[in-house]
Amino acid sequence: MDSRTLSKKQRLIQASLFGEAFAQKRNFVGRYMVFWLRTGQDAALRLGVVTSKKVSNRAVDRNLARRRLREIFRRHRAELSGPVDLVIIARRNLLAASYADVEHEFLRLAEKAGLLKK
Repeated sequence: MDSRTLSKKQRLIQASLFGEAFAQKRNFVGRYMVFWLRTGQDAALRLGVVTSKKVSNRAVDRNLARRRLREIFRRHRAELSGPVDLVIIARRNLLAASYADVEHEFLRLAEKAGLLKK
């Protein structure tokens, strides 16, 4: 598989898995995003991204926020470990932030959640 993309196996797609993540109530809140962790038998460091209309009413902006978060996850996936799936909810001010600021917050929240390898 091309290392520049996330394969289907690396993404959370099913709504029921997102629901499980929210039900487990393991979240870490930042300025630009909220991490939700999902543990379970089939958890394999997959990513799910949520961008609601609270982020922006324009679909192009919501897509940009999703692409940005997926790219940061893809770039740092090798540094992450743990039997969890990660759901990231974008917050409104993510679009106004620089890429570097969003990336820095992603790494800070990943460390807080215990996902960064030692």
